[in-house]
Amino acid sequence: MKPDVLVLAALPDFLMEPLRAVAVCHDFWQADDADKEALLTEAGPRIRGVVMAGGSVAPVEMLERLPALEIVSVFGVGYDGVPVGYCEKRGIRVTNTPDVLTDDVADIAVALVLMTSRRLAAAERFVRNGEWMKGAFPLAHALRGKTAGILGLGRIGKAIAERLRAHGMQVAYHGRKAQAVAYRFCDSLKELAEVADFLIVACPGGPGTRHLVDADILSALGPDGTLINIARGSVVDEGALVAALEKGSLRGAGLDVFEHEPAVPEALLKSERVVLLPHVGSGTQETRREMARLCVGNVAAHFAGEALLTPVV
Repeated sequence: MKPDVLVLAALPDFLMEPLRAVAVCHDFWQADDADKEALLTEAGPRIRGVVMAGGSVAPVEMLERLPALEIVSVFGVGYDGVPVGYCEKRGIRVTNTPDVLTDDVADIAVALVLMTSRRLAAAERFVRNGEWMKGAFPLAHALRGKTAGILGLGRIGKAIAERLRAHGMQVAYHGRKAQAVAYRFCDSLKELAEVADFLIVACPGGPGTRHLVDADILSALGPDGTLINIARGSVVDEGALVAALEKGSLRGAGLDVFEHEPAVPEALLKSERVVLLPHVGSGTQETRREMARLCVGNVAAHFAGEALLTPVV
């Protein structure tokens, strides 16, 4: 008998097809409130697995209604939507899909640095709108000699640092502790913001980092600074970011993630100081297929009694 699995997010066919081959899938994400309640009541007692996207949430209140739950498999590197402590106490395994998306996410971070420094999105609109016929595009800013301040020097943070060094940038970072790297370590996030021309958010999301980048940090980054976020929207106080941009106390921002995505504040949509992307950090065919392989592979390995491919818990 195939195990019953609850699916909490819209996932690509190249993940769902192999998942259906190893499990009976219940599409929780597309049910209305009444259907969700019925699904939890009827199928909840036999659900043994949960599969979710990195940006979705598995609240404790829901997991408590799944008494047979054994594994939560996350299609993504971030698992801030999983109550890990609760899962540990219950003996529920948790997996994610690390490493395989490092290069793609780092590439997007560098793209946002380039787009904001050279104002490439505005320049593209300048050509499309026929403005070039009226005169040259305003001068932008070079990267060489500037400092990239990376918040969170994990796998992705290191990959970003390597790429930006190739652009002639200096690198500083802040994290839980100093690492054996050649980059400058800053004891506080405020110190990092003060020395950075570009503050790049590459740390995990979750309650521990919520609004870590607040008005004080943005003020320390200053009117010549640019914020880049490829991590989680929750790490940045979006209201403080809007205020800083509107006051001109921040040069710009490049954002691939948002606090309440896919909703984006109107002020950000209208701002010429911001480059906006729809959370495409890992959005390539190659990476998403490898993520799908790991996500399904973890589920299959667990129910076959084999070692998990990429365990978190």
